[in-house]
Amino acid sequence: MIPARKHRWFNAWFAAHARSRIQGTFGAVLARGLEATRARSAEAPLLLVVNHTSWWDPLVILHASQHLLEVDGYAMMAADNLRRLPFFALVGAFGVDLDQPSDGTAAIRYAARLLDRPGRAVWIFPQGQERPSDERPLGFRAGAAQVARVARRAAVVPVALRYELAGEERPRLYMAFGEPVAVPPAPRDRDIEAAREAQELAVTAELDRIHRALGKAAGAQGLPLDVDGFRWVHRASPSGVGQAAERLLAHWTRPRAPLTPRLPGGGRGDRS
Repeated sequence: MIPARKHRWFNAWFAAHARSRIQGTFGAVLARGLEATRARSAEAPLLLVVNHTSWWDPLVILHASQHLLEVDGYAMMAADNLRRLPFFALVGAFGVDLDQPSDGTAAIRYAARLLDRPGRAVWIFPQGQERPSDERPLGFRAGAAQVARVARRAAVVPVALRYELAGEERPRLYMAFGEPVAVPPAPRDRDIEAAREAQELAVTAELDRIHRALGKAAGAQGLPLDVDGFRWVHRASPSGVGQAAERLLAHWTRPRAPLTPRLPGGGRGDRS
């Protein structure tokens, strides 16, 4: 297992870089449940269980930790990726080799130790690799459920991420933070499996919530301020230069009505 080497100043700089990249790429960022999750973080550490769907996910969760939730965030990452991109350790990533059971056990204990106080958060992608956001079942592994069993003080919050082209120049980013996962009672030999199933169902429900909001947005010709609890976190202004260029091109290329030929006597063509 590779421990995190979080560095305060580098974390602040890289999180600002992530926010700049996100706001420069996405036309809008919309979130649901953000305020409730931020308030919950003041009362308990957060284990944030999230689907993995895009290259953008690490930058999004870093931005969410630093600027939206305002928590001391960490994340579990594949050890091979962390060796390839070691700077992520400086923003709270710790590496685990999923093919090594002893490594997984060490990472679970490490994550549980991090979740020792309010204001702390650990993000886990239980799918282990990128998957389409509409794939069902999501295919969660049991690691996050094992962390939840050890870190009893932590609130397990399901999070859904989706990136969507919405008839606009730039894509939109949707984030949905759900209510803490309540694990159903189960025999002791099935408690991990029950927790894993509960976490997967909770994240699936948040992805379905985003899907419904997209349907309402399509019917309303663009998403209003509040649809199913989603609110704007960031909204880019349309490009004035681009809009002016489009209007000018539309004017230049608009079909012109054909001129009526003049007759030799000064009149115009047959008007019958």
